[in-house]
Amino acid sequence: MIKRKAYAKINLALDVLGKYPNGYHEVKMVMQTIDLYDVLSFESFDCSTEIQIEDRIRLVSDNSGELSLGTDNLIYKAAAKLVDYFPAGKGVKISLEKNIPVAAGMAGGSTDGAAALHGINELFGLGLSDEQLCDIGVNLGADVPYCIMGGTMLAEGIGEKLTKLADTPELTLVVAKPEMGVSTKYVYEHLDAYDNPPHPDVDGMIQAIEQADKTGIADRLGNILETVTVPACPEVAQIKGILAEQGADGVLMSGSGPTVFSVFSDVEKAQKAVDALKNDSPAKFVCMTKTCSGKQ
Repeated sequence: MIKRKAYAKINLALDVLGKYPNGYHEVKMVMQTIDLYDVLSFESFDCSTEIQIEDRIRLVSDNSGELSLGTDNLIYKAAAKLVDYFPAGKGVKISLEKNIPVAAGMAGGSTDGAAALHGINELFGLGLSDEQLCDIGVNLGADVPYCIMGGTMLAEGIGEKLTKLADTPELTLVVAKPEMGVSTKYVYEHLDAYDNPPHPDVDGMIQAIEQADKTGIADRLGNILETVTVPACPEVAQIKGILAEQGADGVLMSGSGPTVFSVFSDVEKAQKAVDALKNDSPAKFVCMTKTCSGKQ
């Protein structure tokens, strides 16, 4: 059996520069892996060489109530992309331990798909490089190539053009997600209605990271999508307010939301913030974690 960790991500800065003719949005964002992860386990099994693709892929999870485990799951889709590389007469059983909240703006589905590509590559000794896996992964979703690589990255284009940045200094984070959600499609469609939304300082964020300036990073947290999600999901503003009251150095929504994360320079303050959110807030999920490289 092989196990892989599928790390969640946050956006330290997220800007939308425009819209392509195909409907996708041009983004410029700083992506960061955090030490919150799902765990995928991989086992091979013997099967007939004549069976259908779906009979060569078995997917189970401890969270089948919230997740579809069918052909629309990104883990399944990732395995299906590699099925032609499987050894003859072999299938794969994938077990998912789900820890990242679902529909949270932390690339939970994308990182699971990326881990599936990594795990199957290792299980069957396929010898595919990270670059080859990224070429396969981009057809699954714009965030998948980033999740294959992990760490601190500048993402451009639709999110698939990646540039490695200096490693972010370790930051203590509190992460919280309300029960209510909002669809990514809704957020981007309504962002287009704004004539001149406030743009975050992405270049300044990159400079602060290069200088390992924790204060500069916290000061430059910015996400243009908050202009849509916060009015649509008031719980986001409530959680941000509680974290600010608890002494966070910086607070931001991740991705299209509704998850909020905050940077703390003091671990004790971070723990008090966790307690405050658990005691009286609209947060359904709360944890304290930290930034990390995302490497196994």
